[in-house]
Amino acid sequence: MISVIKIKLAALRENAGAAHVGPLLVFMLLSLFPGWIRVEDAGSPWFLRYPEHAWYPLQTLTCGGLLWWWRRQYSLPPCSLPTLLLATGLAAIGIFCWVLPGWLYQHWTGLGAVDQRWWRWLGVVGRTEGFTPAVFTGDQVAQILTLFFRFLRSCLVVAFVEELCWRGWLMRAVLAEDKPFTSVPFGTHSWKAYGITTLAVTLIHQPEDWVAAFIWGSLVYLLAIKTRSLRACIAMHAVGNLMLGLYIVRTGQYGYW
Repeated sequence: MISVIKIKLAALRENAGAAHVGPLLVFMLLSLFPGWIRVEDAGSPWFLRYPEHAWYPLQTLTCGGLLWWWRRQYSLPPCSLPTLLLATGLAAIGIFCWVLPGWLYQHWTGLGAVDQRWWRWLGVVGRTEGFTPAVFTGDQVAQILTLFFRFLRSCLVVAFVEELCWRGWLMRAVLAEDKPFTSVPFGTHSWKAYGITTLAVTLIHQPEDWVAAFIWGSLVYLLAIKTRSLRACIAMHAVGNLMLGLYIVRTGQYGYW
């Protein structure tokens, strides 16, 4: 029995498709857990009222471990400085588009009189409720640790698991047909690949982020076909999430988390 398990695990480790899709699939499944155990009672322990603060570090380590376990299946050639600068510039544009609607909600005089049901679809909603270290008021160490794992999760793990799946696998799989997806050179352009990949990226986000996610997905797709570098796409995602995280901490718009 043990030998059979070892053989199956060895085959799984050598499966390029599983290596590109598996970490994101596990990440998304683990993201559901806090909602299942959350208790709203104010007298409950913090890890039941705010389970994500205990669960996200475990999720980060688990998915990081999967990335390491499958590391031999990832082809990430080095990219040039101009490519990294392009990735950074596109990340800045994408995050600007992401936070602009929330900024407008906070600063646009008279916006409260507008029908919020329509503005919500453009992301023009309040962003004050979300993952915040303020739940550990008075415990500076806990606040630092929860922020550390939140940034580690978004800037490294999320950047890798999403780009490996969406750009590394899906973008090529829709063109491969009955051939291995690895037979399609990374960065190969087709409107079919663009549409399916960008739609997938959009729909995994909450509705108020759909417009921003579509713009973001389009920018990363543009970077992919322009540079033909998966490493550049991961770098763009990492830098973008770092920018967003710093904006959230600076402004208190924790709803983006």
